[in-house]
Amino acid sequence: MKKFNLLIILLVITGLNVAAWVGFTSIYQHKFNQDINQLKNELVQLQQKVAGYDLEQQKLVQATQEAANREAVKQRSQDELLQAAVAKVTPAVVSIVISKDVPKLEIVYENPFGNDPFFKDFNFQVPVYRQKGTLHEKVGAGTGFLVTKDGYIITNKHVVADTAADYTVLLSDGSQKPAQVIYKDSVHDLAVVKIEGSGFTTVELGNSDSLNLGQTVFAVGNALGEYSNSVSVGIISGLDRTIQASGSAGVDQLKGVIQTDAAINPGNSGGPLLNLDGKAVGVNVATVVGSNNISFSIPIKLVKEIINSVINK
Repeated sequence: MKKFNLLIILLVITGLNVAAWVGFTSIYQHKFNQDINQLKNELVQLQQKVAGYDLEQQKLVQATQEAANREAVKQRSQDELLQAAVAKVTPAVVSIVISKDVPKLEIVYENPFGNDPFFKDFNFQVPVYRQKGTLHEKVGAGTGFLVTKDGYIITNKHVVADTAADYTVLLSDGSQKPAQVIYKDSVHDLAVVKIEGSGFTTVELGNSDSLNLGQTVFAVGNALGEYSNSVSVGIISGLDRTIQASGSAGVDQLKGVIQTDAAINPGNSGGPLLNLDGKAVGVNVATVVGSNNISFSIPIKLVKEIINSVINK
């Protein structure tokens, strides 16, 4: 009987243990499932965030590429405009060659003491330069541009200031024509030169009042008096400037001029400053010596006034 009771007790204890274990296992399994579900949710959220990040990255890359493409198209378009404008105007830009009679010198040997009897027996000679006539030579060059088909050319006054000189216009096709100076504006450093002929290519005149800072422009001219139809590109870097321009003809105060960083070298004076439509907006007149491309042009509206008052009338 005692053994039977002991057996019953063991069975009860075992059942209780089994029940406790089953309960504990059930609770643990439930908590484990909750943790697994939470991890799954967090993983889904993380995957969504990664997908969103990838989408944003793709959008950013796409936007960057589109911006680069637009800039490339814009640059290509600007280059094409510039090339077309240069091709349009260069036939109308001319070189103005300045020539005059200069002394022709020869070397002769003379006794520096003349007829002094004390030195007459000494064979003492020194070289001396003596003029032997004159030579008609090129002494300078500038630039101009045709504004009428019958040969009227705009340039700077200081390019054609020497009344003792002769002027020859060198056209873009290599032909040369004698030029006559018919007008000089000492206030604005502008001049009009005339050559004989007809059917010349001309530069169209633009609107200098509509210029904006940062606008792309280019200059064409006879750089350094040697390199005809040289092109330099820059922007409008200042408007309505007042400058003191000095040269062989003196010092002039020029008001209302255009500042540009397009390189204007000696010999470019009198050439056009143009926009990307190939229309002249200024006449190149001066540069700041020793500067990093600070140059100036006379507004084209003054040229229009000259054409109306001098050429047309």
